[in-house]
Amino acid sequence: MELRNFSIIAHIDHGKSTLADRLLEMTGALSDREMKDQALDTMDLERERGITIKAQTARLKYKSKEGLDYVFNLIDTPGHVDFSYEVSRSLSACEGALLIVDVTQGIEAQTLANVHLALENDLVMIPVINKIDLPNADLETVAKQIEDVIGIPKEEIIPVSAKSGEGVDLVLEAIAKRIPGPKRNLNDPPRALLLDSWYDPYQGVVALIRMFDGKLARKDAIRFMSSAAKYEIEQMGVFTPKPTQVKLLGAGEVGFFTAAIKEVSDAAIGDTITVVKNGATEPLPGFKEAKAMVFSGLYPVESDDYEKLLDALGKLRLNDSSFHFEPETSLALGFGFRCGFLGLLHMGIIQERLEREFNLELITTAPTVVYRVVLNKGGVVEVDNPSKLPSPNELDHIEEPFIEATIVSPEEYYGAIMSLVKKRRGEQKHMEYLTTSRIKFTFHLPLNEIVLDFFDKLKSSTRGYASMDYEHCGYRESNLVKLDVLVNGNPVDTLSTIIHRDKSMQFGKDIVLRMKNLIPRQMFDVAIQAAIGSKIISRSDVRALRKNVLAKCYGGDVTRKRKLLEKQKEGKKRMKSVGQVEIPQEAFLAMLKAHE
Repeated sequence: MELRNFSIIAHIDHGKSTLADRLLEMTGALSDREMKDQALDTMDLERERGITIKAQTARLKYKSKEGLDYVFNLIDTPGHVDFSYEVSRSLSACEGALLIVDVTQGIEAQTLANVHLALENDLVMIPVINKIDLPNADLETVAKQIEDVIGIPKEEIIPVSAKSGEGVDLVLEAIAKRIPGPKRNLNDPPRALLLDSWYDPYQGVVALIRMFDGKLARKDAIRFMSSAAKYEIEQMGVFTPKPTQVKLLGAGEVGFFTAAIKEVSDAAIGDTITVVKNGATEPLPGFKEAKAMVFSGLYPVESDDYEKLLDALGKLRLNDSSFHFEPETSLALGFGFRCGFLGLLHMGIIQERLEREFNLELITTAPTVVYRVVLNKGGVVEVDNPSKLPSPNELDHIEEPFIEATIVSPEEYYGAIMSLVKKRRGEQKHMEYLTTSRIKFTFHLPLNEIVLDFFDKLKSSTRGYASMDYEHCGYRESNLVKLDVLVNGNPVDTLSTIIHRDKSMQFGKDIVLRMKNLIPRQMFDVAIQAAIGSKIISRSDVRALRKNVLAKCYGGDVTRKRKLLEKQKEGKKRMKSVGQVEIPQEAFLAMLKAHE
């Protein structure tokens, strides 16, 4: 029986999950009763948003037209730029990949990024043009695009309609014939690459592995090579896509095992697993560590939920190793965690999963990026939280991270894209025509300018036709300042932000006005100020609630009224000196909206 390991990669919404459904259907992996749309998208969030978040695997049995039996290990991957880490992990387990391109949209930015990932892993690529049943399908133009831009001959391209199933049989044949089988050195010491893991409340950690050498069986004593943790395998299985028990997994196979692993830190994704006795000495090359690009604070609404949040973050990190967290304290919000994410969608998904899967209520602070601070006395400090920025007299200059953004768009939106990029302090590096009507732009942009709403603004200004991919391209010195928000004279550390000096005045005015409308009135005047260092750049006051102390005066001497007003004024002054202002969560969200 021949083995084939392959991934499906594509830009978001190009029909990748639908094609996976047809492959499951045509190989009999799921019966008609079990079949449903987006069969491999198991999370509610994936179904609601129509996107793939987690890479999923399925083992398919296929009999070729020549009568040969094959076992296909399919890995369905996400398409959004924030989840490219999931894609890179999946590709390390494969020898080939299906590259899906939508016939109505052509090559998109993430398509090009996925091609580079596949080439780095020396994978055989099978190009598939999807949605050929649509009335506006332009097969010839898209095929020429793939040939010109990616360099794959038109003859190798397979046109399909994943919705109707047309052409999917040709895809199955191409997987069998074009993708090479894995090397099956079954007698070597076992080495398995840990691709993914998640926490099951009944079985502990479930580990998803790709076997590269030897074989692993039930009751084997295993060792994680980086953590040196030792366990005994209790159960082994494969996903068909339902979990199905097997006795052993040999070289080239993809499957899972449980070993009563209770310490989530023992199962580090990318680790090599071998046996304790006569095991392998050299680990497998893992995959590139995901580097967090966006940072935000997560705090429980109820302070009693701190331990619950810590436990939830540990379990979620096991399932998604591309984000990390560390404890932090805020005067305004109490105890919480500073979390690093790959992007803004990733941040939103993590927050929603924590709230849904672990029943938590959370406050999220405004996202920020990592700045590099060069000090007067020498030395460099990395700052991911504005409240940790050294004082102005200690620092020489601040460097901010830049990204190289690739934007693919129809020609008619050239002006809208250039205007948006200019507003975000970007600069154009390169431009080329992919076809007579589609342009590929390359820009350098500060990461801080794109983390909030750049992607949404790009989509709205190009009616959804533009696509974007980006990668980190180093740090540059910028004229940045720390802007503090003071409420009643006290700085609110959670609302501090690092911003370019040219934008600080307007941003300070916006945030102060928004805060004025959101902070409830107190029994005393509340001053809301925006400050850069000791210089106040904007101020607004929330007027005090005031009792009418003159209501009982029906005439009489004016000095009596003045005495009552002076007494009230003294009381208000005393209140202001000891009073505390509670800031509602909406005020923290105002920081995000101040950019709009």
